[in-house]
Amino acid sequence: MKLVSWNVNGLRACVNKGFNEYFKAVDADIFCIQETKLQEGQIELEQGEDYVQYWNYAEKKGYSGTAVFTKLKPLSVRYGLEEDSEPEGRVITLEFEGFYLVNVYTPNARRDLSRLDYRLEWEDRFRSYLLELDSRKPVVVCGDLNVAHQEIDLKNPKSNRGNSGFTLEERGKMTELLEAGFIDTFRHFYPDREDVYSWWSYMPKVRERNVGWRIDYFLASSRLRDSLTDAQIDCQIMGSDHCPVVLELGELPISELT
Repeated sequence: MKLVSWNVNGLRACVNKGFNEYFKAVDADIFCIQETKLQEGQIELEQGEDYVQYWNYAEKKGYSGTAVFTKLKPLSVRYGLEEDSEPEGRVITLEFEGFYLVNVYTPNARRDLSRLDYRLEWEDRFRSYLLELDSRKPVVVCGDLNVAHQEIDLKNPKSNRGNSGFTLEERGKMTELLEAGFIDTFRHFYPDREDVYSWWSYMPKVRERNVGWRIDYFLASSRLRDSLTDAQIDCQIMGSDHCPVVLELGELPISELT
């Protein structure tokens, strides 16, 4: 089974930059996107009869938002972390027979760190949510987690220490999540691979020189370890300031759409 996650940083713009072509070529069983930046009715995507679409829109126009396209029939779908409304459209959870899939766009602490306290509180709620799911069945988490966990995960760690996405606090929350029973699937397969990133600034020549950060992830419950087949980062795919990340899983007891 192939799962893909991509922060498209504005889906309408990304569609004009090759989104549909990549979507068709990668032929994922489940395709998750973050930062759709649109409201209901602002785009119509016909990805074929094989896929069912689930959208979580932010209340604020042109902001945040997540979506999932799946060939596999979910048992249930949930939006947000709590039962009440989630105004920023950051989380979609699909329940399958063998696992939960959680598509997430983690809040950014902002350049001036003015949202760091909110970010850390959100991380605690998110971890508790994942652990509650994990108590029932394994969990796969994908999306833009807005943190480079270790120095190997960004080009210039020394000059970025303390910056948004590489503060000790944010990195510590990622460590807490992994230690709670989750696997960083890319590092599971490639623990020492350097210079592989998923996000680059739009500043001139930055992507060309591969001055990037790895902030997009697939995490999996530790007991899925034997089902992990491969994890990749499609750095060559343009269309956003992020690139897609891919996870391949072995057979799991899930039902297909009929």
